Amino acid sequence: MLVCVAGLGAILAGVRCADAAREAARLAARGDPAAAAEAVRAVGPAGAQLRLHSEGGFVVATVTAASLLPVVPISARAVAAVEPAR
Repeated sequence: MLVCVAGLGAILAGVRCADAAREAARLAARGDPAAAAEAVRAVGPAGAQLRLHSEGGFVVATVTAASLLPVVPISARAVAAVEPAR
């Protein structure tokens, strides 16, 4: 039973990481990495970590979180095109 609950928790954390990565990539592409970090804190699972980097004209956001199942890594990645400065 405990393994089932931990597995369900890992699935939900993965969905929250994906949502957080998508928001973070979008905000960072608009030139607001501080808002991206705040979005990860608000949308991602507790203790989620954000890593941002650029590849050409794109921003890549990777969100990782701890899991109750140590053999199941939880992370998600999203990419957004850098928006031109206004």
